[in-house]
Amino acid sequence: MSTRRYVLAACIAVWPVLAGCSTPSADVGTEVKSVPGNGFTRSTDLPRIVIPDTPTVEGPAPAAQAYMPPVVCMNLQPAQNALQAAGVSYSRSADASGQGRMQVGDSNWIVVEQHPAPGGLVGEGDAVLSVVKIGEPNSC
Repeated sequence: MSTRRYVLAACIAVWPVLAGCSTPSADVGTEVKSVPGNGFTRSTDLPRIVIPDTPTVEGPAPAAQAYMPPVVCMNLQPAQNALQAAGVSYSRSADASGQGRMQVGDSNWIVVEQHPAPGGLVGEGDAVLSVVKIGEPNSC
C-alpha cells in the first residue's frame, strides 16, 4: 500500500473520533465511490456536524457610554486623555479652519469646539473635537 493510501486510511479511521461519534448515524450518507485513476475512494455525502443551539442576540451590542468632559481650550492631547479617563478610548478631531488638515501631532492643536457638549453622553467614536493649530486665531 502506498503512503497516500495509509494517510487516507488513517484519516478515515480518525474521522469518527474527530466528528464526535463512533459510527455514522443513519441519516448520514455513507455511499462510497471509486475515483478512476488514483485508487482512492470518496464518500458522496459528508457527515453533517450538528452544532448545539446557542443563544442569539438581536441587534448590535449596546455601546459603552460616558459623560463628555469639558475640553474646549485644551491642547488636543490632554483633551483626548480626558476623554480616555472618562471611559472613551476613541474620539475624532477635525480641522476647524476648514482647510481639512490632519492632526498628526496632537500637541500642536487646541480644541475650539466639542460635540457633544460637556456632560452629554458619548460612546466610542462619537466625540468630535474641532481644533486649530496653536497660534492661529481662536476663541480661547
